Amino acid sequence: MTPEEAFDAAMRYENRANPYPFFDELRKTPVVRATNGIYAVTGYEELIALAHDPRVSSDLRKGHPPTARDRRIADESVVEMMEAYGQEPSFIAQDPPDHDRARRQCMRFFGPPQSPDLIPSQEPLCQQIVNELLDRASEKATRKTRIDVVDEFAYSLPVNVICRIMGVPIEDEPQFHAWITDSLAGIFDLGPDIQTEEGQARRAKGEAANVELHEYIAGLVEKAVKTPGPGMISQLVHDDGPDGRMSPSAIVNNAILLFVAGHDSTVNLISHCVLTVLRNPWSIELLRSRPELVPGAIEEVLRLQSSVQFFPTRSALADIDIAGTTIPRGAPIYLMYGAANRDPRRFCDPDKFDPERPDNEHVGWGRGIHVCFGGPLARLEVNTAFEAFLRRVENPRLVEDPPPYRISQVFRGPRHLLVDCDGIRP
Repeated sequence: MTPEEAFDAAMRYENRANPYPFFDELRKTPVVRATNGIYAVTGYEELIALAHDPRVSSDLRKGHPPTARDRRIADESVVEMMEAYGQEPSFIAQDPPDHDRARRQCMRFFGPPQSPDLIPSQEPLCQQIVNELLDRASEKATRKTRIDVVDEFAYSLPVNVICRIMGVPIEDEPQFHAWITDSLAGIFDLGPDIQTEEGQARRAKGEAANVELHEYIAGLVEKAVKTPGPGMISQLVHDDGPDGRMSPSAIVNNAILLFVAGHDSTVNLISHCVLTVLRNPWSIELLRSRPELVPGAIEEVLRLQSSVQFFPTRSALADIDIAGTTIPRGAPIYLMYGAANRDPRRFCDPDKFDPERPDNEHVGWGRGIHVCFGGPLARLEVNTAFEAFLRRVENPRLVEDPPPYRISQVFRGPRHLLVDCDGIRP
């Protein structure tokens, strides 16, 4: 299998449930030129090196594809991504010093040192939401119970918490949930399937949803300008910190980044935690009897099933020689977290779920200056949800394996995860 064939196979929707054999094929050359002039980085050491390399840019405006054919295809991708982020991209698509300033401005209202209590203070709400969700499932129970872990359990917790933190009205959830779902399915579908008639229709629907989502968040920003209220959006609008205030456009794009990433990837991780232990039933009793292993088990699931498989914004600012490959200046670079997390040169038995795995320094949260902004919050949410599921759900069993997956190659997770159980404990 050529690198192009392996990359295309990994991106196809039909392989979304298990792209890892194709990542293994790609990793035979840990940095390799794949489809459309993309350089896929699947080796762990190589990914770490490039994640910290200042010659690798995350600013979409700086990439210059190396050939005419690659230029045409990659320029189309850049235009689509720029339309998604607007003229002032969020900090995930910026380089220092702009990145550093925007991330500092957001972190002032999210974590230490200015807001050290924000995330710990969410724990009571997390516990309340999780127990209410399981209580609701218990009320519907007859002799046996079927739960859609995605829709009825994993989704509600992070979306409620991020709405509270951002100052987004939770009563608008049905509206923005549809926009986010369509936007991620359309704009972040980067595989060969997008060239089909169905793929083009999905892309058009995603672009329209993205516009509506931007308009919605812009409306919240305008409202905060006139009437300050609780939440990060209003705090950013009225920020009097040392870095000054963000422009309205930057507030909108950073708010969308934090809002979408602040719940979507957490839904994927909670769902994959449940899916993984049900595929390894022996681990359920282990984690029930030794709950101190739950945090490490979550990190192991994130290694095995990275919620964000890669992010398509990086490019080379200069020719970069690495692992016997030269990445030419301007070429797009995909740091493939999901592949690097199963590199056998770094992890023993990389396809095995080991809740007690030692030295588990995976890259599921990213690395370098773009390491996951909301990692501490996600850990709190997933730990709360996963521990409660293990403790309260009796004899859970998968209904369908593999479950149906969502479209996006970037934000990878089950669309539904049906689980039968014998009941819900109090």
